[in-house]
Amino acid sequence: MFQVTFSDQCLTELHKIDTLVQLDVISPLSLLTEAQLNNPKEPLGSFSRGKKTIYRIHSGEYRLYFERNGINLHTICILHKNTLTDFIFRTKLPISEAQLIEQHSSFWKYLETLTRSD
Repeated sequence: MFQVTFSDQCLTELHKIDTLVQLDVISPLSLLTEAQLNNPKEPLGSFSRGKKTIYRIHSGEYRLYFERNGINLHTICILHKNTLTDFIFRTKLPISEAQLIEQHSSFWKYLETLTRSD
């Protein structure tokens, strides 16, 4: 069994959703096995970013991105599926956690201003 930790972005994202949904979102992390991490298959995937292996697991309407460090799984970010931020992260474009938070909070507001008719 792995010990799971969460980044500040993850905690912020989790606090936005109902407590019962939170449990559903994070439950796939607690079910992961050594064998699954060694040979990822859907709904688990992995990619390399520099010298790190980043794992992705689908959980309902969300994707959880995490790293493995021994018996620890550190969740880097939780992103709603089918968003621009999720696409950028999945396609391995260079983006920092700070940029993810910035895009998540302001990019969509910007798009909304484009669709408003004055």
